[in-house]
Amino acid sequence: MMILNGISNYKKLLAASGVAWLFDAMDVGILSFVIAALTSEWHLTESQVGMIGSISSLGMAVGAILFGALADRYNRKTILIISLLIFSIFNGISAFTTTYVAFVMIRFIVGCGLGGELPVASTLISESAPAHVRGRAVVLLESFWAGGWLISALISYFIIPSWGWRIAVFITSLAALYALVLRFSIREADSNHSFTPKARLALRLKNIWSRPYAKATLMLWIVWFMVVFSYYGMFLWLPSVMVMKGYSIVHSFGYVLIMTVAQLPGYFMAAWLIERWGRKWTLMVFLFGTAVSAIAFGFAQGLMMLLLAGILLSFFNLGAWGALYAYSPEQYPEEIRGTGSGLAAGIGRIGGIVGPLLVGFLTEKGVALSTTFIIFFISIMIAVIAIGFLGKETMEK
Repeated sequence: MMILNGISNYKKLLAASGVAWLFDAMDVGILSFVIAALTSEWHLTESQVGMIGSISSLGMAVGAILFGALADRYNRKTILIISLLIFSIFNGISAFTTTYVAFVMIRFIVGCGLGGELPVASTLISESAPAHVRGRAVVLLESFWAGGWLISALISYFIIPSWGWRIAVFITSLAALYALVLRFSIREADSNHSFTPKARLALRLKNIWSRPYAKATLMLWIVWFMVVFSYYGMFLWLPSVMVMKGYSIVHSFGYVLIMTVAQLPGYFMAAWLIERWGRKWTLMVFLFGTAVSAIAFGFAQGLMMLLLAGILLSFFNLGAWGALYAYSPEQYPEEIRGTGSGLAAGIGRIGGIVGPLLVGFLTEKGVALSTTFIIFFISIMIAVIAIGFLGKETMEK
């Protein structure tokens, strides 16, 4: 009976946290389409466009580190709800901004909430799921991200051209209402989970660099930086890249919608493989597929090649994200798990700051998109090498 209750609790927690994850993905997805619309409406330069994505990632870095540490000090569920409220309320406020500076400032706060929610949710699932399905459970949590991106693409395709970007952004802010649902839906699962005494933050920071965990920490920081750098550099610019390649904004939104659908099978394949191949090899294979797809997209000529490369890029990259979220918490014991995972995600968000800025800078300088995607190929391959040499398998046999 206790085993059945445990399984029921983790499934309940997975569903509840997954919907919150979906709202987060809606925000990031909507932002990529909003950027394309704002470029025209506010006559933004490529550097200004890149700054929007980068300031969001800066907020996510702060949020991941801050809320990750707080999740080890206080109740994980409470921190999850607080971060969700911060993200959704300020996202709604951003819909009423009329200047670029105000929009960027509010996007920083939105990023703090978003960055805090993701590592806390994945840590909760990792701790609550039975060992034999733990990796799959975290990847399935990540699969809600694809659902959020798909919804954001649908909203953008049907709402933004006719009703404007503000309505689209405001819709995503309704996640605030879900915080009440989250408060009660995961109460039982969370209360049955026992936490060890919380160490002071300074001690937890010292522990993640102690001899047993130093190699894992170095590996995670490298991988998170490279993966987030390439993801936000590529995906936040995806609708804009399609416009640069000569397609109208409406057609570009439709083509990105098609590419987005491929995220779901990528997650499901990763979820299936992660309990067969293990975390390490699944992550390496999906990252290698991402690197090859990035090169193909950068050099693609013609609509069919662009769509095929974009579909493969979505499939492999989002599958890799699922594996990475499963792999990260398993590097540490429970008392430093939130801190270790949150810090790794925070370091990654620094890459998310650099990526969009780099694309904007290179585009303004007239650098070919193929060259930009070569940079992303190299960065992802560095992550693959880091996992190969520094990573260890964490799947329990």
